[in-house]
Amino acid sequence: MEIKKATEALTGGTPTPPQLEAINAQAKAQLTAEQVYVFSLRLCDDQIDRDGEKFDTEALPELAKLFIGKTGIVDHKWSTQSQVARIFRTEVVKERGVTFIKAWAYIRRGGSADDVIADIEAGIKKEVSVGCAMGRAVCSICGEEYGRCGHQKGEIYDGQVCCAILKEPMDAYEFSFVAVPAQREAGVIKGMGGGKRCLQSLAEEFGAQEEYRVLYREAELGKTYEKQLQNDVVRLCLGLDLGIEEPVLRSITKKVGAEELMKMKSALDARMAEYMPPVTQLGVFRKEKEPVDSDFLI
Repeated sequence: MEIKKATEALTGGTPTPPQLEAINAQAKAQLTAEQVYVFSLRLCDDQIDRDGEKFDTEALPELAKLFIGKTGIVDHKWSTQSQVARIFRTEVVKERGVTFIKAWAYIRRGGSADDVIADIEAGIKKEVSVGCAMGRAVCSICGEEYGRCGHQKGEIYDGQVCCAILKEPMDAYEFSFVAVPAQREAGVIKGMGGGKRCLQSLAEEFGAQEEYRVLYREAELGKTYEKQLQNDVVRLCLGLDLGIEEPVLRSITKKVGAEELMKMKSALDARMAEYMPPVTQLGVFRKEKEPVDSDFLI
């Protein structure tokens, strides 16, 4: 999923020697301090946004690395004419309970770039929006993939507000100067990019909500069946006394698919039948008929 998160530029000026060294690591030709303008900006944070989503705190360090070397453009227009800046350094910062990515970018002075620099200094070009790709979005209530459970973003469950937690950074694309005002503690503008669309959004777009609900119910039944298979495999392994503790067995069963679980259960059932063969209860208690002396019968 492609994420575009609204933030703002912070400070700017002449680069320090360490900054200039990092800038020249990105440049083809060696630049001098007089040739470039640097500024810092606040990128993604771990707070819930207006769309009911937030970045996973543990994902921010990896995402910060992906932003190094990424370009800065205008209005998300992916063209060379729109390129105005480039990120040369990032770090993860925690302030007042909020964790976010802080980045430093540079602009080569001269020509139309001076207008961009002047707008930054004047506070006109203040808001930016960053684009990145995240691999997963999970529900903050149950930990399942968001959209597969019944929880809804913004709803409260047992005193906890539900949100989608964005995990597993895949790529960082760019940051862009935009005219949209910065949202409270980093707002979000998103679109499903890279050819990846979630099934729920497609169902809503094409009016296939009923088919989606049927598929969702069938998927839930499949999950229930898989959970039962896991429990059966664990039960059989414990019954056969294989010497493996239950937590280890459950960890193993969670890592294999339903087809493998079915094969494991079948093999364990066969081994259990050999280990503890079924016994007919009535046959065990059947006794031989005692002889009766008929001479004493009346």
